Amino acid sequence: MNREPTAAQRRVIDAADPVTGRLRGTQAQLTALVRRGLAFRHPRPPHDHFLTPAGQRIREGSPGTPERQEQQERQEQPRQPAPSTGVFAARVGGAREAAPPSDAGRLREVRGAWQGLLELRRMTNPDGSTDRPCGWERGHLVRAAALALEAAGHQPETASTPGYRVRTTPQPEAVAVYAPDATALSACADTLERAGWQPGEYTEPRTGTRYLLASPRRT
Repeated sequence: MNREPTAAQRRVIDAADPVTGRLRGTQAQLTALVRRGLAFRHPRPPHDHFLTPAGQRIREGSPGTPERQEQQERQEQPRQPAPSTGVFAARVGGAREAAPPSDAGRLREVRGAWQGLLELRRMTNPDGSTDRPCGWERGHLVRAAALALEAAGHQPETASTPGYRVRTTPQPEAVAVYAPDATALSACADTLERAGWQPGEYTEPRTGTRYLLASPRRT
């Protein structure tokens, strides 16, 4: 079956919640997306519709496309943020990352995104558990780890302030987390462990820099 959505269906996909993948549209649109394998209807009330992994790939760009490559580059090398589009993005930290224009507004966004992620865990983990990461987090490791840290009150590194940095690693299902000192690194480890991750502290052989290697817990 052809899974390419129509223009109207694509607008519904693009407007999905950036964290949970929750969809809003007419019943006919949602049903059509389910038939194409791009969405699913959650079995628990209120029976909302959410993007499947295939639907997420269409929204974000398939692997190998310029859109997907650009997204991966943004995760690995943070840049100055573009003008706000109303879409939440986790702050992964880095010297080129600017502070948000409003601390109070950012705090509300982060809290809302974290609550949405906990709800996604409840709805997509087979046992409804919220104490361990879900499939979305395992597919967006850097963003998920950064959200857990920021939601707990940790500050990301910027051009003017020290803080955490989250980076990709060659190891599957693992991110590297850096912090300005041993105390901050230990605090990040405690936060990630409470959020359902398995952090371990390591040392880079060439530089002697201490960092965390963190993976989402499965059980």
